[in-house]
Amino acid sequence: MTKSVGYALLAGLAAVVVLISTAIFVGFGGDNGPGGGPHKPRDPAAPAVSGQWVGTWSAAAAAAEPGALDGYAGMSIRNVVHTSVGGSGARIQLSNLFGTQPLSVSHASMAVASAPSNPTAAAGTMRRLTFGGDAAVTIPAGGAVTSDPVRLNVPANADLLVTTYSPSPAGPATYHPYARQISYLARGDRTEDATGAAYTEQSPYWRYLTGVDVWGTEAQGTVVAIGDSITDGITSTAGANHRWTDFLAERLREEPGAPRYGVLNQGISGNRLLVDGSRFSPNNGPSVLSRMDRDALSRTGVKAVVVEIGLNDLFKVPHQYDAQKIVAGMRAIVDEAHARGLRVTGSTLTPFGGHRGYTPRMNHAREQVNRIIRSGSVYDQVVDWDHALRDPAHPERLRPVYDSGDHLHPSDEGFRAMAQALNLNDLKRSSVRADL
Repeated sequence: MTKSVGYALLAGLAAVVVLISTAIFVGFGGDNGPGGGPHKPRDPAAPAVSGQWVGTWSAAAAAAEPGALDGYAGMSIRNVVHTSVGGSGARIQLSNLFGTQPLSVSHASMAVASAPSNPTAAAGTMRRLTFGGDAAVTIPAGGAVTSDPVRLNVPANADLLVTTYSPSPAGPATYHPYARQISYLARGDRTEDATGAAYTEQSPYWRYLTGVDVWGTEAQGTVVAIGDSITDGITSTAGANHRWTDFLAERLREEPGAPRYGVLNQGISGNRLLVDGSRFSPNNGPSVLSRMDRDALSRTGVKAVVVEIGLNDLFKVPHQYDAQKIVAGMRAIVDEAHARGLRVTGSTLTPFGGHRGYTPRMNHAREQVNRIIRSGSVYDQVVDWDHALRDPAHPERLRPVYDSGDHLHPSDEGFRAMAQALNLNDLKRSSVRADL
């Protein structure tokens, strides 16, 4: 083969690559809004253009909603969720994890909210969502689905409206009960109603929606926080986005040198490390040991994992007072993360002296667990939230300014202090283990 022929072939191949890259990019995220019909998407997972998918918001599927045995037939559910990072496109995940029947969604949409916690869409942002190119999708009992991507300028630190409509009964709704955010419902198919006027019923829950990803060049990956009510932010101010994960997202967006990660909150109130909480309370969710892969390690773009868990194993019946069994469970989830090439930042157990359930025996077990965690033999990195939140004069208690009032869960300022205590360089180091 002559050099000229070889160069011609290389040039031709390069041209083909450019054309394919352009086609994939054009295929990604057609508007599908009013006046824009559904499209058959190309593979959106790894377009041959600059940018990547990262998680911007999530909520763990916690339980089957009590009293929702038929789901929400004939109702539009408008979930209001808050982004951590922005992008130029988006997609969602829907879950029927706790459903007992197939869930039919005949219409779904996404829009940017016109104002915080408002069901009205900002002008020009309403987008119809599709699934494999179709407007409708059926999710089997126990299953989940990811939508096709849509082009939408998603701002960081903003509210999104994700709406689904189900025409028929579908069994109990999979939900997240302690959203600390008002969402909305409307009668009939109001999926693409931009005004929000039909959304007269308010709800403190998120239903079916478990994740939102964005496509862009700003974020470098995702940090996933998994834990119990302290991560869930159960005592944070409703609608204010003052969970510790929200304050962490603020640091990651604003501090020089911080890793530009989206932040996903996979906390479930009442959750335990070792035992499925649903055995004792329907809303407490599967144990962290059983949900680690689904809720943390498999999330989009995950580069770092932060674990806050263990208090409820001490606190709730049946009590687990054996510190070695608790740290063995912690080591098991770390091993699972290591198998996926991820390091784990784990927290010490925070104080709860003065709470009605407090006993000296519980606190002794908590301190034993914390000593082992601080020794460095459990997690790859440690964030010492016990030290950050405790009252120096009464170390078994929360500092008063950090106490929500129940002597167990932090206040908004306590959640802020938790985010400030995290070493952001640890999150950078969490992405890859050199010894794997």
